Amino acid sequence: MSQEILSKRAELSSALKEAMKAKDEQTLGTVRMIISKMKEQDIEARVKGNMDGIEDGQILSLMQGMIKQRQESAKMYQEGGRPELAEKEEAEIVIIEKFLPAQMSDDDIAATIVDLIASTGAASIKDMGKVMDELKAKYAGQLDMGKAGAIIKQKLAG
Repeated sequence: MSQEILSKRAELSSALKEAMKAKDEQTLGTVRMIISKMKEQDIEARVKGNMDGIEDGQILSLMQGMIKQRQESAKMYQEGGRPELAEKEEAEIVIIEKFLPAQMSDDDIAATIVDLIASTGAASIKDMGKVMDELKAKYAGQLDMGKAGAIIKQKLAG
């Protein structure tokens, strides 16, 4: 296991202990949820032969996905007249974001994509997967992959 994986796992474990000591139920529940989801993916990875579990980039992507789910849920709760449930989802987003690296700006995302298109030799939409793979490997957790995918399509189609 790489040091990076240990540090992200250690950070989550430490946050869990701190939340227990502080009796911070919101943080405790959210961190437990992240760890539980991470363990599920570790099990899936072991079944596929990766005995170390998921890598750091995958942990960050997992948390990005959790944020996206909560954003969608919060929106639905707001539209459904359940602001208290929307607030709970939004509070979880804030907690999850504490474990992610700083998010890239739209300009930074676009510049990074231009660089990756050049470095991978991508020439058409057919090469989009190569660019996405590089983006996931190098910048997981730092940007919205859906937004990045749209930018890649635009750059490769033009």
